[in-house]
Amino acid sequence: MARKLDRLSMTLDKLLKARGFQGRLHEYRIFGHWERTVGAVIARHAQPQSVRGSKLVLVVDSPAWMQQLSLLKPEIIEKLNRSLGREALKDIMLKLGDVEAVHEQPAAEDPVGPLLDPDERAKIEQYVGEIADADTRQAVRRVIEKDFMTRKRARKK
Repeated sequence: MARKLDRLSMTLDKLLKARGFQGRLHEYRIFGHWERTVGAVIARHAQPQSVRGSKLVLVVDSPAWMQQLSLLKPEIIEKLNRSLGREALKDIMLKLGDVEAVHEQPAAEDPVGPLLDPDERAKIEQYVGEIADADTRQAVRRVIEKDFMTRKRARKK
C-alpha cells in the first residue's frame, strides 16, 4: 500500500509541475500554517485572504492592528518565506475586515508550567497581575517564565 501511495504522490507532483501549479500550491500552504508561523496573537487579529503573485492579502480586524502589522511587514514576510522554503512573497497588502475566531490550544501545552514551583508561579502572577491587556500580560508572563527557567538551569550547572 505504501508503495502505491509513493507512486501516486510522485504522479501528482509531476502533474502539478507540468501544469505550473506546484509553486502556487506551496504558496497556499500559508493558509494552513498561518497561526504556527506568525503566532497566536497576530493570527487573532489578521488572517490571509489570498495570494496574488508575490503579494499576500491579509484581512485585519482593526485600524490599530493594521498600523502594527504595517510596521511588522518585513518580519512577517521573512517568517512566511522561511516556512515556505523559498522567497515566494515580496509584499503584504492589508485590508480591514472581519477575522474569524482562532481556536486556541488548551493551556495544558505550557511546557514551563510544571517545571516552576508554586512560589515562582505566584511571583510571576504578582508581576503580571496589573497588566490590563490579556495579550500583553500573556507575552510578559512567557518572558518571565523563560527567565526563571534560564536562571534555574544556570544554577544547576
